[in-house]
Amino acid sequence: MTMNFLNPVTTQTWTNGRHLVRCVKVIQETWDTRTFCFMAEQPVMFFFKPGQFVTLELEINGEPIMRSYTISSSPSVPYSFSITVKRMPGGVVSNWLHDNLSINDELAVHGPVGNFNIIDYPTDKILMLSGGVGITPLMSMVRWLFDTNAAVDLQFVHSARTPKDLIFHRELEHIFSRIPEFKLHIVCERGDELGEAWSGFRGYLNQAMLELMAPDFMDREIFCCGPTPYMNAVKQLLKANGFNMDHYHEESFGATPMDVQEEVIENVEQAEAEAEEVDAADLVTVEFSSTGKSVKILPSETVHAAASKLGLHIPKACGMGICGTCRVGLSAGQVEMEHNGGITEEDIEEGYILSCCSKPLGNVVVDF
Repeated sequence: MTMNFLNPVTTQTWTNGRHLVRCVKVIQETWDTRTFCFMAEQPVMFFFKPGQFVTLELEINGEPIMRSYTISSSPSVPYSFSITVKRMPGGVVSNWLHDNLSINDELAVHGPVGNFNIIDYPTDKILMLSGGVGITPLMSMVRWLFDTNAAVDLQFVHSARTPKDLIFHRELEHIFSRIPEFKLHIVCERGDELGEAWSGFRGYLNQAMLELMAPDFMDREIFCCGPTPYMNAVKQLLKANGFNMDHYHEESFGATPMDVQEEVIENVEQAEAEAEEVDAADLVTVEFSSTGKSVKILPSETVHAAASKLGLHIPKACGMGICGTCRVGLSAGQVEMEHNGGITEEDIEEGYILSCCSKPLGNVVVDF
């Protein structure tokens, strides 16, 4: 690599959208967890908010698949970004990445997006709570705070199944040994198995442990990420103590929850019943400018549903306005968009919408 690669005149800045990147390094973090590092062929400054995520665009067994992963690296190292993936039993994407993604392989990513980040909630007292591979967004935050010499009081609590499952263990110990205001606490569910000695906290995180680790947890801004049962337990603990949940933040993207799937099915059935009674005058027209195609839909239907009726494939991953994959431009008309952090305010100001969660408020024209 020559210094011309870092020429600021030719360097671009990362913005939400579709980008081609190349895998430049694979790091074995634990026995079942790997970090994949990416760079762009043309120099790009990968600026993002620590805690945000990207969506990978993959093809597995001939089928297109989109999957979102948190960025585990820090924007303080701007010419590359990393994701850290745990191999999940039966996980189609995680197993494919571990078995197939190698150095020099190229793929497309969408992002960065996400409301779960440390920049939007400035504070000088932080409590981070992570479980398992949920450490990844918090690791990005810790690296950022460390690299920028942030003057914050940080209590970091990480829970793992066993000592061999501790992701980033050596780096965490290094970082937290350098700054007196940073305190690290690790909880292992099990220890002393197969020669794995463990002298720290054991079992599951509970109030007694939390009070020992961070006696002033009620006064801190809390960032939490981990398996759903872990996050539910944390929220129950905090609510039982009267914690102001406005100061609690969690990352919650992933597979569409079953209750959301069931709600979608119910809504479809209801919409079909209503469609038989609706007056044609109540329908709105959605036009797709690139194809010249248009369709009339119910006001309760989304732009993405309109595209599907015309056989147009707008890429989509989560279906809940989280991943940002289905972003399109809106050139005419207005929509009601109920997203969950998958689009930035800057994108909205520039006329972009997420098609999966945008309902027309009249006739609209979409750039697709």
